[in-house]
Amino acid sequence: MSEVRIAAEPRTEFGKGAARRVRRANKVPAVLYGHGDDPRHFSLPGHELMLALRQDANVLLTLQTEQGDQLALPKVVVRDPIKGFLEHIDLVSVRKGERVTVEVPVQLTGEAAPETLVDQQLLTLSVSADATALPDHLELDIAARAAGDSLSAGEVTLPSGTELAQDAEQVVVAFLSVQSEEQLEAELSASEEELGSGQAGAEALAADEAVEVEVGSESDKAGEGDEVGETEAPKSETPAG
Repeated sequence: MSEVRIAAEPRTEFGKGAARRVRRANKVPAVLYGHGDDPRHFSLPGHELMLALRQDANVLLTLQTEQGDQLALPKVVVRDPIKGFLEHIDLVSVRKGERVTVEVPVQLTGEAAPETLVDQQLLTLSVSADATALPDHLELDIAARAAGDSLSAGEVTLPSGTELAQDAEQVVVAFLSVQSEEQLEAELSASEEELGSGQAGAEALAADEAVEVEVGSESDKAGEGDEVGETEAPKSETPAG
């Protein structure tokens, strides 16, 4: 794994306004957690941090602080959703010899058999390793694999000292057959026929409902001339005399 030394300036001002001032100075607000210590707030140089993360998402950072060097790993990286620049980073402090669990990218090597579609279902694997010896990627050989095959997490070769930290049976890559042009055209025709049948059925149902509504309307019209007898008003009772 890669290791990068980076200057870490302490931060004493907090809030959105303070964070914006840090970014305007081309630095990134950072918070360091871990080992039961209180969170520590730093400003890290933006360009150096961006290059370090681009090289390895699990880069081991040696923070050069006023209290001495501190090893740390990226935990949460927040980027601007549009421009992509770093807005904030959470770090977790680590020590040499300490084991940590991280997500490591899986890279496929080799070529699958002809007429085979490669479906990589997992892009990363969760592994446990020494904090100072994390792999930057894992390799999975797919050479000569044909349709119907699959490779699981347990079949990925791990470096010495690295252990899988997830279900070994979970499929990483599945291999599917590539459909011929004739098969694609046949499926397309079948889909069009099914769609046409469904549309014809919907139109027939709509027509039936329209007829029912029309018949009901004629019945209503026929009843418009019916007369309703008036209720005879009660006679008033006037005492004789």
